[in-house]
Amino acid sequence: MITMDDIIREGNPILREVADEVPLPPSEEDRATLKKMLEFLINSQDEEIASKYNLRAGIGLAAPQIGLKKRMIALYLTDEKDQLHEYALFNPRIISHSVEETYLEGGEGCLSVDREVPGYVPRYSRVKVKAVDINNKEVTLKLRGLPAIAIQHEIDHLNGVMFYDRINTEDPFKIPDGATLLD
Repeated sequence: MITMDDIIREGNPILREVADEVPLPPSEEDRATLKKMLEFLINSQDEEIASKYNLRAGIGLAAPQIGLKKRMIALYLTDEKDQLHEYALFNPRIISHSVEETYLEGGEGCLSVDREVPGYVPRYSRVKVKAVDINNKEVTLKLRGLPAIAIQHEIDHLNGVMFYDRINTEDPFKIPDGATLLD
């Protein structure tokens, strides 16, 4: 079981490296790791389990955050329509995106960042992502709203980018041109 002790914190150089593609079909070891990453997110959102194991709630996790330089991400969240988005993906890549951008009023957080980082993080409002799922099936996801923001955050981790790299350093709360607030 992955716990907060397994989460790499900012300052560790692996978080700034570009992760390697996972050879396909994925090995049993990679599949098991990805399952554990998804399980961590599910556990972190369960109040009883989170309290017992001192887990911070998370909606996404990328392999570099557990010290693996591999292109693997897990997401577990519900959108504004209360629809569950549960993904365990190998080699995800954004193949298209909207021109429109969005941002979260409260900014973004990260399991690897133990401090508040104030400011708006501009993200594409909609993205289309190609990846391979845990069963070695190619999938194409069309995401909008919070799921789109979350997957962009996790794919950034695979490219050595932290969410705060996207905050305007001159004016952290300047609304990005043409961006709309995600309610």
